[in-house]
Amino acid sequence: QVQLVESGGGLVQAGGSLRLSCAASGRTFSYTSMGWFRQAPGKEREFVAAISGSGGTTYYADSVKGRFTISKDNAKNTVYLQMNRLTDEDTAVYYCATKRGGSSWFNQVAYDYWGQGTQVTVSS
Repeated sequence: QVQLVESGGGLVQAGGSLRLSCAASGRTFSYTSMGWFRQAPGKEREFVAAISGSGGTTYYADSVKGRFTISKDNAKNTVYLQMNRLTDEDTAVYYCATKRGGSSWFNQVAYDYWGQGTQVTVSS
Protein backbone atom coordinates (compact mmCIF):
# COMPACT_ATOMS: atom_id res chain seq x y z
CA GLN A 1 0.00 0.00 0.00
CA VAL A 2 1.46 3.33 -1.09
CA GLN A 3 1.16 6.18 1.37
CA LEU A 4 1.97 9.82 0.69
CA VAL A 5 2.06 12.47 3.40
CA GLU A 6 2.45 16.13 2.49
CA SER A 7 3.68 18.81 4.86
CA GLY A 8 5.02 22.34 4.81
CA GLY A 9 1.95 24.29 3.84
CA GLY A 10 0.84 27.41 5.64
CA LEU A 11 0.16 31.12 5.42
CA VAL A 12 2.73 33.32 3.72
CA GLN A 13 2.79 36.87 2.44
CA ALA A 14 2.94 37.58 -1.26
CA GLY A 15 6.53 37.48 -2.46
CA GLY A 16 7.50 34.94 0.17
CA SER A 17 8.57 31.32 -0.05
CA LEU A 18 7.49 27.91 1.20
CA ARG A 19 8.90 24.42 0.79
CA LEU A 20 6.46 21.53 0.61
CA SER A 21 7.52 17.97 1.38
CA CYS A 22 5.91 14.68 0.45
CA ALA A 23 7.09 11.57 2.27
CA ALA A 24 6.37 8.30 0.46
CA SER A 25 6.22 4.69 1.55
CA GLY A 26 5.14 1.38 0.04
CA ARG A 27 6.85 1.62 -3.35
CA THR A 28 10.44 1.57 -4.58
CA PHE A 29 10.84 5.31 -4.54
CA SER A 30 13.88 5.60 -6.75
CA TYR A 31 11.90 4.09 -9.63
CA THR A 32 8.83 6.23 -9.04
CA SER A 33 8.10 9.45 -10.86
CA MET A 34 6.20 11.97 -8.79
CA GLY A 35 4.05 15.00 -9.37
CA TRP A 36 2.58 17.98 -7.56
CA PHE A 37 -0.90 19.25 -8.32
CA ARG A 38 -3.00 21.97 -6.74
CA GLN A 39 -6.65 22.84 -6.42
CA ALA A 40 -7.88 26.33 -5.67
CA PRO A 41 -11.41 26.98 -4.34
CA GLY A 42 -13.96 26.64 -7.11
CA LYS A 43 -11.40 25.42 -9.62
CA GLU A 44 -10.33 22.08 -11.00
CA ARG A 45 -7.16 20.41 -9.81
CA GLU A 46 -4.24 21.42 -12.02
CA PHE A 47 -0.73 20.21 -12.74
CA VAL A 48 2.11 22.09 -11.06
CA ALA A 49 5.33 20.08 -11.47
CA ALA A 50 6.65 16.56 -11.96
CA ILE A 51 9.95 14.73 -11.65
CA SER A 52 11.26 11.46 -12.99
CA GLY A 53 12.25 8.57 -10.72
CA SER A 54 15.94 9.40 -10.90
CA GLY A 55 15.28 13.09 -10.49
CA GLY A 56 17.00 13.86 -13.76
CA THR A 57 13.96 15.16 -15.64
CA THR A 58 11.50 17.78 -14.46
CA TYR A 59 8.36 19.39 -15.85
CA TYR A 60 6.57 22.56 -14.81
CA ALA A 61 3.34 24.35 -15.52
CA ASP A 62 3.92 27.64 -17.29
CA SER A 63 2.38 29.51 -14.35
CA VAL A 64 5.11 28.35 -11.95
CA LYS A 65 8.11 28.00 -14.23
CA GLY A 66 11.05 30.00 -12.89
CA ARG A 67 9.47 30.31 -9.42
CA PHE A 68 8.95 26.70 -8.28
CA THR A 69 11.49 23.89 -8.14
CA ILE A 70 10.69 20.22 -7.73
CA SER A 71 13.34 17.89 -6.35
CA LYS A 72 13.59 14.35 -5.06
CA ASP A 73 15.69 12.73 -2.34
CA ASN A 74 15.55 9.01 -2.98
CA ALA A 75 17.48 8.24 0.20
CA LYS A 76 14.71 9.90 2.22
CA ASN A 77 11.81 8.76 0.02
CA THR A 78 10.75 12.39 -0.19
CA VAL A 79 9.84 14.78 -2.96
CA TYR A 80 9.96 18.54 -2.42
CA LEU A 81 8.40 21.60 -3.99
CA GLN A 82 10.29 24.82 -3.33
CA MET A 83 7.96 27.73 -4.03
CA ASN A 84 9.39 31.24 -4.36
CA ARG A 85 7.88 34.63 -5.23
CA LEU A 86 4.44 33.42 -4.23
CA THR A 87 1.34 35.31 -5.32
CA ASP A 88 -2.28 35.07 -4.23
CA GLU A 89 -2.93 33.00 -7.36
CA ASP A 90 -0.82 30.25 -5.79
CA THR A 91 -3.33 29.84 -2.96
CA ALA A 92 -4.60 26.26 -3.14
CA VAL A 93 -4.46 22.83 -1.60
CA TYR A 94 -1.32 21.13 -2.91
CA TYR A 95 -1.22 17.38 -3.52
CA CYS A 96 1.63 15.05 -4.34
CA ALA A 97 1.03 11.90 -6.35
CA THR A 98 2.86 8.90 -7.77
CA LYS A 99 2.91 8.52 -11.52
CA ARG A 100 2.10 5.43 -13.54
CA GLY A 101 4.58 4.59 -16.26
CA GLY A 102 4.08 5.55 -19.90
CA SER A 103 1.44 8.25 -19.53
CA SER A 104 1.28 12.00 -19.88
CA TRP A 105 3.15 13.91 -17.21
CA PHE A 106 0.59 16.70 -17.10
CA ASN A 107 -2.70 14.86 -16.74
CA GLN A 108 -3.89 13.77 -13.32
CA VAL A 109 -5.27 10.51 -14.70
CA ALA A 110 -1.64 9.47 -15.18
CA TYR A 111 -1.16 9.45 -11.39
CA ASP A 112 -2.40 6.64 -9.21
CA TYR A 113 -1.75 7.36 -5.53
CA TRP A 114 -2.41 10.73 -3.89
CA GLY A 115 -1.64 12.38 -0.60
CA GLN A 116 -4.22 14.13 1.54
CA GLY A 117 -3.06 17.60 0.53
CA THR A 118 -1.57 20.58 2.33
CA GLN A 119 -3.05 24.08 2.31
CA VAL A 120 -1.02 27.00 1.00
CA THR A 121 -2.47 30.45 1.53
CA VAL A 122 -0.79 33.53 0.14
CA SER A 123 -1.90 36.86 1.56
CA SER A 124 -1.55 39.98 -0.54
